[in-house]
Amino acid sequence: MNHYFKTATKRACFVLSLLTIVCCIGGFPTLAQKNKSGEKPVIATLNAYSFSDLLTARDARNKNQVYTLFNLLDWCATQHIKALDPTAYFFPTYPEVPSDEYLQKFRDRAAELGIRISGTGIRNNFASPDPKVRAEGVQLAKNWIVAASKMGAPVVRVFSGEIPKGYEHKWKEVAGWMIECYKECAVYGEKYGVKIGIQNHGDMLQTAEQCIYVLDAVNSKWTGLIVDTGNFKTKDPYQDIAAVVPYAINWQVKESVFGLGSEVPTDYKRLVQIIKKGGYKGYLPIETLSVRGKSYDPFALVPAMLKELDVAIQEVYK
Repeated sequence: MNHYFKTATKRACFVLSLLTIVCCIGGFPTLAQKNKSGEKPVIATLNAYSFSDLLTARDARNKNQVYTLFNLLDWCATQHIKALDPTAYFFPTYPEVPSDEYLQKFRDRAAELGIRISGTGIRNNFASPDPKVRAEGVQLAKNWIVAASKMGAPVVRVFSGEIPKGYEHKWKEVAGWMIECYKECAVYGEKYGVKIGIQNHGDMLQTAEQCIYVLDAVNSKWTGLIVDTGNFKTKDPYQDIAAVVPYAINWQVKESVFGLGSEVPTDYKRLVQIIKKGGYKGYLPIETLSVRGKSYDPFALVPAMLKELDVAIQEVYK
């Protein structure tokens, strides 16, 4: 068991104990009970992947999750986090969709705490040369579109996929496969009122130009971009972020726009200024990531990052 897991598990146990005590004396105030006056058009929130290691950990005795999305919802309430993006692979049945009862229970708990479910996301590969792999990804997306509609998530995040071997100089050919998959997902998403969020994940989609090419080709109001601020592989990622803001339907705000492990932190004020100028309104989920060789505690890092982003929001929108 690594140091992070030991530390995070101890912290999780402490938080769960605190939640039990608070519930017994009356519970946390829900966000609905808080004063909404002065609320800004963008709100710093959370992507569950920040807690990936803990959410994927299993008890050796019974294989149950050590820490669940329900636990994370309760923790979000202690931090007054207004929305959570619960990635699909942290649900206990993934890749299978949970039961309707489970999804309703999750939706109800979030509502009880005053926390919005801002989206969810799957693993898929629409850049695979194998049509079967792409078809499996489309079906997985369809399954989770239905699940998203049942738990009140407005967006399902999908990937493009890594550049396949042998196609390094055939980007448009591979993009054509992706576009057809996205179109099929968008048509299905419209039936359930759920948008398809395409993430620039540093794979087939590394630049704003590539993202816009794909989105324009899909040409559906039921498709938009999940702007991953840390995965534009360009000289000045801020320029790429600015170019895609009009296409944004959700975000993954990272600690550095220059990628995982970079020592150059995100300039949150500059980022928020770009977002404001681009006209985006809505949630800005953050996603902290562990870096090999560095200590990582999301229970400490997430609140700190949310505070930094919120300070920038308050300053830009004052």
